[in-house]
Amino acid sequence: MTRLLPATAVAEAAALLRAGALVGFPTETVYGLGGDARNGRAVAGIFAAKGRPQFNPLISHFPDADAAFAEVVADDRAHALAAAFWPGPLTLVLPRRPDCRVDLLAGAGLDTLAVRVPSHPLALALLRAAAVPVAAPSANRSGQVSPTTAAHVLDGLGGRIAAVIDGGPCAVGVESTVLDLTGHGAVLLRPGGVAVEAIEALLGPVGRPLPLAAAEATRTLRSPGMLLSHYAPALPVRLGATTVAPDEALLAFGPPLPGAAVVWNLSERGELAEAAARLFAGLRWLDAEGGARGCTGIAAMLVPEVGLGAAINDRLTRAAAPRG
Repeated sequence: MTRLLPATAVAEAAALLRAGALVGFPTETVYGLGGDARNGRAVAGIFAAKGRPQFNPLISHFPDADAAFAEVVADDRAHALAAAFWPGPLTLVLPRRPDCRVDLLAGAGLDTLAVRVPSHPLALALLRAAAVPVAAPSANRSGQVSPTTAAHVLDGLGGRIAAVIDGGPCAVGVESTVLDLTGHGAVLLRPGGVAVEAIEALLGPVGRPLPLAAAEATRTLRSPGMLLSHYAPALPVRLGATTVAPDEALLAFGPPLPGAAVVWNLSERGELAEAAARLFAGLRWLDAEGGARGCTGIAAMLVPEVGLGAAINDRLTRAAAPRG
């Protein structure tokens, strides 16, 4: 059962997060479904609880700008925006630092990370007490209306997460504005709680993204709440492998196929949550190690098309897509 915790139970909710459990919590925008962003199993659990069809990038939440910028490379624009709008409903997409602690799955395998400092006092108290980056999409089943009360969270996710901490109704009620600062110009990826006019008053003109259909076709956008571009390995990926060549690296699921030059097993026990948690790290490792050993490609074994398997297969299909 999902426990409904009072606002005074911050320490208990923080302990659950540190233990790898999922906790719904209020922000000024909507309720978030929080998990320890360093813990791949917890992040995979977020996708499973939501029934999220793809590994979209998640927003990582922090108690202050210093904590957020310890994980990403922040330029003068990011610092100016943080000073003006944090804590608040603004998410910044920035390059990951080489020593970033956030699990690759939380960023959908990309070299960027979406970071935010919420302004809700209970959210800030929870983030300080947890002392870990907290990945948190909206606390609802994928495709359903975003929750603005603890009751909404229980209606959609009751029995699927450990707890929700009740901070009353959310003040803003719409998701955060998402701004991409990874290029020379700032690009608005999602309108939200901070008006773009306020951002432009600080930065100057802000670009708009491609329409979603074009974004999917070119796979250039990388934001929570949008169609996205995923990390793709340099080695070509072959799906549905039932045999493996001596010059191939193997992405295994369950008992590995014999004969591969190098092997990364997503889950020897065939557990989808473990496989999801190990997917992006595995592709990167096989790409580097396989390339160093002269491999010509990566052979990916079959993963069942159920639960998180659908998201894993979606990611692998994108990784195996023809290169332009």
